[in-house]
Parts: sequence; structure tokens; C-alpha cells
Amino acid sequence: MSGKEGKVGVKELSPIDVYKLLPRTNCKECGEENCMAFAAKVVNREVPIEKCAPLLKKEFEKAYKQLKEMLKPAVKEVVIGTGEKAVKIGGKLVMYRHELTYFNPTAIAIDVTDEMSEDEILSRIKRVEEFRFEYIGQTLKLDMIAVRSTSNDPDKFKATVRKVAENTKLPMVLCSLNPTVLEAGLMAAPKTRPLLYAATKDNWRDMAELALMYGCPLTVFAPGNLKLLKSLVKTLVEYGVQDLVLDPGTFAGEGLADTLNNFTMIRRAACKHGDELLGFPLMGVPMTVWLDSAGLAQEIVKWREAYLAAMLIVRFADILIMHSLDGWALLPNVVLRANIYTDPRKPVAVEPGLRVFGAPDENSPVMFTTNFALTYYTVASDLESAKINAYLLVVDTEGLAVDSSVAGRKLTAEKIAEALKASGLENKVKHRKLIIPGKAARLSGEIEELSGWQVIVGPRDSSEIPKFLQEKWQTQA
Repeated sequence: MSGKEGKVGVKELSPIDVYKLLPRTNCKECGEENCMAFAAKVVNREVPIEKCAPLLKKEFEKAYKQLKEMLKPAVKEVVIGTGEKAVKIGGKLVMYRHELTYFNPTAIAIDVTDEMSEDEILSRIKRVEEFRFEYIGQTLKLDMIAVRSTSNDPDKFKATVRKVAENTKLPMVLCSLNPTVLEAGLMAAPKTRPLLYAATKDNWRDMAELALMYGCPLTVFAPGNLKLLKSLVKTLVEYGVQDLVLDPGTFAGEGLADTLNNFTMIRRAACKHGDELLGFPLMGVPMTVWLDSAGLAQEIVKWREAYLAAMLIVRFADILIMHSLDGWALLPNVVLRANIYTDPRKPVAVEPGLRVFGAPDENSPVMFTTNFALTYYTVASDLESAKINAYLLVVDTEGLAVDSSVAGRKLTAEKIAEALKASGLENKVKHRKLIIPGKAARLSGEIEELSGWQVIVGPRDSSEIPKFLQEKWQTQA
């Protein structure tokens, strides 16, 4: 397969295609009932083919290689950095997330330059490492440091790269179009596997030598020229550089439409037409807005950078380089990224069961909610911030919210009664009173009948729980 159209895509791949190449022994060593069930999970990328032990034997070597080729992603996965902080980008199987799901969320790198003071560099590194936001059970954070040479001085760049490497384990992007400068940076951190930025039509050979010598991925830069970009990729692959990242140029203002079109066309060529020369991760550089910011207030430039980053995340960017560290500019984009990189086939859910908040005793209130992650973490946050001592029963509704699960019969009085019994709450509290969400009020009679617990209909919004308990619980208990 060498970039020809008509390559089998993820959508066309069926469990039968995989099943035909499996040993078909139904040995169950993979944990599935039979080989067809395993094939179905392989197609959905729920398990790797390596879980099939017989397939790894010498006699099935040819079939294994065929499966690896068949299942490889349309966009190659590239690893930047080493150790536990290493970042994977690319690895996309489909163009649109509703077709399957996206893997490897867009990496966000924050820049420092070799003309910043040591204090400013260290401050920016610290702010990057301390950026954290808890969002429906995930910790949202920044991923990398981009070290830019604005001085074009090898010694200055080398000193800056060394300073960054000494103060963070985060992966780096080393940015200079001058191979001499870039090599100086690599000498300061030779075993960190940074992403090199960037090979152009003028310096590609020297950049390729650096990438091969130090075992680093390499960015290919051809602003606004997809034909040149593809030609450079072909040349670099033939030269022996396999881990590439594509930068087709990021233009704000009048060039924005062309920027988004180029990103889209590259990803379409890889995912829909099997063009392997364009099947590499995409880099966006929202910080280019700072290059054309004369006369503009900083807040306006930060806002422009933020919305450009959002557009690029949506338009298939696998890595971004940004400058602003303001929470209001970064937070919407890390939340957007988290939402896009969830599996659209599965509701985001938490494990059902009993949760304990504070230090409840035998007189503490008992409530329930569903296991839809956003619902659970909203309720949990409201209970924690109000420092409420309570028991919260999380009922399995297959990841649906309260109103949706009631309407769809995923939340029933039977399920609630069973969950109450299984939780052991009868041994933890001496009362038999259950506060239910206001949106589940219609189930109150059935719950009382099936569980034997008295039902108290609570507020429709969890933010009202503290006030509700203050006014109602003491009189009810």
C-alpha cells in the first residue's frame, strides 16, 4: 500500500476481515468467548491483536503482519519525549469522531524563547506544570514546552534548552530553521527525543541528518503549499526519516479560511483516500497571531489565539504551540479537547456504588444520583464545597442523566431499591429516609413501595442541596 486511493478504510473493515486471518481456534485465551467476538473487539479498537496468543506463533507470522497492516491507523502515531511524560500524537483511525473515536488528544505546547530571562523561563515552566483542572473525573493539563530560538545564537539556544531540560520532564519542541542552532539545542538534551521544528525546502537534508542522528521526530514546514509539503515528506521518508509531523502553515486574519481548508484536505487525503504521504500528525501554531499584533491590546491578541486554537482542535490538529498562559484563554480549549476526545459511542460514566462525603454518621442524609459522569461530578462538587456529611448512592443508568434515564426507563424504582439493598446502607444509618433528585419525583411512590424507605423529593438542581438540607433535613430526620 503506497498512498493509492481505494485503500481499505476503517469504516469498510468488518469483523469478518479480521476473523479470516485469526487462527480460529476459539481457545478463549484472549478472554473472549470465541474468535469472532475477539475480531469484533479488534475492529472497534477495544483490544490489540497481540492478545491472541496463537497469532504470535511462528506459523501465523504472515497473518499477523497482514493484520498489522490492515489495522494500522490512517494517521501515523508519533511519540515525543521519553518516559512517563512522553506524549503520543496522531494515531487517528478516522476523519470524523462519529465514525469510531479519536485517540491521542491534541497536545498543547507553551513556548519559551532563548531571549527570555531565566526568571521568566522558569516562571512559564512552573505555570505550565501547575495548570490543572478537574473535569468530570479527568485532570486537564498542558503537555509540552516549545523552546524557540529568536536570537539565532547557538550558544544562547543551547543554554535555554539545558535550563528547560533541568527544570521539567515535559517533552520539548525545539524550534529553529537553522540546523546549527537546532543541533546546539540537541546537544544540551541529547536523549530527550524532542520534536524538531522544522524541515523546509531549504534545510531538509541537514534537518533529516539531525533527526536520524538523535532519533527525533521532525516537523515538515511548507506554509500554504500542500504540493511542496507532500514532496518534502516523500523526500524525507525516502531519506529514512519515518516519524514526521506536518505543518501546512497557520495564518490568522485573511489567511484563516485557507489554513482550515489545508488542515481538512490533508486529513481527508489520509483518512478517505489512503494517501500515506499525508498520513502524519498535523501541527497548528496559534501563537502566530502574536506576530501580527502591533497596536492591539494584549487581551485581544490572547482572545484571537484562543479562538484560533479552538478552530484548529476541531480541524484535526494533533499538536498546538501557544503563547498565552491565561486560564481564561486555555481552559475553554482543554475542555473542548476533552469533549472531542471522548468515545462518542459510549456515555461518559462513573462506577456505580456508594460514595461517602465528609464524615457521615447514623443520622446523616442519604441521597442518590445516576452514574452519568457530568451529573455525578456536579453533585459531588456541590456536596464537597458545602462540606456536607452524607451518603450518595450512585445508581447504574448506563451513563445517562437523571431526566433522560427516567424517561428511557434506565432509572427505575426497581434499580434504586436493588442498589439500596446492595449498598449496605441499612447497617450504616438508623433512619430509613432517601432524598431523591427532583427530576425523579415521579418514581417516589414506587421507590417507597419496593424499598420500604421513606422518600423525600429533593431539589431539581444539586446546587440547591445545601439549602434544602438546612431547611428540610433536620425536620425530617
